[in-house]
Amino acid sequence: MKITLHIWRQKNAKTAGSFETHHIDDVDEDSSFLEVLDGLNEEQIESGNEPIAFDHDCREGICGACGMVINGHAHGHRQLTTTCQLHMREFKDGDEVYVEPWRAKAFPPIKDLVVDRTAFDRIIQAGGYVSINTGSAQDANETPIAKKVSDIAFDAATCIGCGGCVAACPNASASLFTAAKVGHLSLLPQGQAERGDRVRKMVAQMEADGFGGCTNHGECQEACPKGISVDWIARLNADFLKATFAEPNSVDKR
Repeated sequence: MKITLHIWRQKNAKTAGSFETHHIDDVDEDSSFLEVLDGLNEEQIESGNEPIAFDHDCREGICGACGMVINGHAHGHRQLTTTCQLHMREFKDGDEVYVEPWRAKAFPPIKDLVVDRTAFDRIIQAGGYVSINTGSAQDANETPIAKKVSDIAFDAATCIGCGGCVAACPNASASLFTAAKVGHLSLLPQGQAERGDRVRKMVAQMEADGFGGCTNHGECQEACPKGISVDWIARLNADFLKATFAEPNSVDKR
């Protein structure tokens, strides 16, 4: 099959970028989107041109590294799919495909399709962990947790931190990511001791990094490759309000 790729090229954050067009005539419909970019980069190198920079790692839909916007959709038009698991059979012969990086103030461009997503790391560092001593694995297994609760917590814990929710949101909000990271810990007994501090600090860091607020567009849920529901944002807001009014003097002032 034949495909025309219009790929965003940008040398660094300080230079302007533009689309670069590539015509590919022998695309295998069973290849993944990233494999097509691999082949294109081999041609670029052989021709003495600069290869296209893009993030990737596991290529199994696990790590969340392979973020890019394809024809206006984070990770492409297929739902519940990461870019690395998007195959060319999802496109038609002769299609023109536009490929861009995540667009968000909190995700500054590095090069081409690569953006700096360390803002997510800072949100996690602000409170997305359990620092109390939970004992050994055997002790942890002795803490009874209802299966219904553990299943719900796992639904949130499946977030891979890809940033697709931010890229899809008109406000570039990280509310779904933050809600998932706050939410799964708030349901487990090990997460209760720091529950209030956790949500206050993580929301404060999210705002400090320049992410927008949630206005219930729901695009984040549609773009999420793990299908995490916007219901978690409602849980986040409830936890934040409760923590703020319960201990208003301990709100992070950063």
